[in-house]
Amino acid sequence: MATINLTKGQFVKRIADYEKSKEKIDFLGDKPAIIDFYAAWCGPCRMFSPVFEEVSDEYLGKVDFYKVNVEEEEELAALFNVRSIPTIVFIPMNGNYRIVQGAIGKPQLKQAVDEILL
Repeated sequence: MATINLTKGQFVKRIADYEKSKEKIDFLGDKPAIIDFYAAWCGPCRMFSPVFEEVSDEYLGKVDFYKVNVEEEEELAALFNVRSIPTIVFIPMNGNYRIVQGAIGKPQLKQAVDEILL
């Protein structure tokens, strides 16, 4: 598995120190990132998880894949205004992040990674 479970502490080091810059996310990563906001009890999240894992393996070394449990990391979920799960956040090296809500299939996820991040 190429995904990393992300905590607030890791987010501040790997993605952005949002406590310093509340107005804007200044991305800290060395490659584009994608974050899956999920909950363990969520049926669509459980359906999407294997797709996310497969695609993370395919893009290993090109894109960083992270997972955030919204029940454990409420502050991170609030930062991206996560209102429904799964919510997927695409963070390119340059430009603004993009959000997709709901489970998507493998072809759609790969297309989004290619178009938004690479």
